[in-house]
Amino acid sequence: MARSDLLISLVKASIGGNKTAVRSAVENIIAEEKGKQHNVLAERLTRALQTNGNGSRTLPPSGYENQNRVREALAEVTPKHRLDDIVLNEQTRQNVDQLIEEQQRASLLRAHGLDPRHRVMLVGPPGNGKTSLAEAIAESLAVPFFIIRYEALIGSYLGETAQRLKRVFDFIRTTPCVVFFDEFDAVGKERGDLHETGEIKRVVSSLLMHVDELPSYAVIIAASNHAELLDRAVWRRFQLRLKLPAPTAKELQIYLEKHFKQFDGSPGISPANVVKRLGSVSYAEAEEFILDIRRREVLSMHEKPLKSILSEQLQAWEDRAQPKNQCSEAAE
Repeated sequence: MARSDLLISLVKASIGGNKTAVRSAVENIIAEEKGKQHNVLAERLTRALQTNGNGSRTLPPSGYENQNRVREALAEVTPKHRLDDIVLNEQTRQNVDQLIEEQQRASLLRAHGLDPRHRVMLVGPPGNGKTSLAEAIAESLAVPFFIIRYEALIGSYLGETAQRLKRVFDFIRTTPCVVFFDEFDAVGKERGDLHETGEIKRVVSSLLMHVDELPSYAVIIAASNHAELLDRAVWRRFQLRLKLPAPTAKELQIYLEKHFKQFDGSPGISPANVVKRLGSVSYAEAEEFILDIRRREVLSMHEKPLKSILSEQLQAWEDRAQPKNQCSEAAE
């Protein structure tokens, strides 16, 4: 049985004629019943929500039919990263921990008339953990993780993108999940840009409306490498705005220390010295360096000392950077 606070909210909204509040309350009840594995009741409530007074549908069909219609624009991904795998500064980690706690204890918040935060904007240069953090949040919440596929979302005909966007958000509303919009500026551009067409302005307006109406059990995480391109109204929609800058030498050292502990044998060099030799790299590049070592370790059947493998890979990475340095010297 749904909690009393949700039922009271539903009654108040119905009496007040607030259709948006009615829908929100019913969606919260559906999500809670799904969490209790009361799938039959959840499905009946979903069907009831999709049908208006004269029997016509007001929402797209649910279940497999709806999933098939949005499959092209939504890619479900199994998270590969956990929060403990990611190096975050203290303030960012605190904000993420609070978001997860609010989602996990949403029932307590709703009992006091509050909703958990569920809209997050990540900003920073490429390769510094935006996608990994989104995955880690989904893994911590133990909910499906979806990535928006823009090539299937953005259409070439007038109104097509807005229709596809509505279909995607209609699906997102059906279940607790984490949805990741990478390169969010592709659909959230500044509407005041004179170089943009009226179509993209309509898409942004539609997107903002859908974000506003998204229930709090669906977490939307947007990421951008170019925050200056985002529409000003977009920023107001996101309750958490987190910067993920390029890692400092100390943060890279902590990152490498975490991974060095997973290797067999002694690396023969400190993480601090490895960072010095790698130079200024992103977390994505540091992860690729670690994967290179693992590949050589596996292919050597663990017969080659880790110290030798690490030394070879460091030399390979230094050689890889050499052409860029040579080009710079030639230019001078």
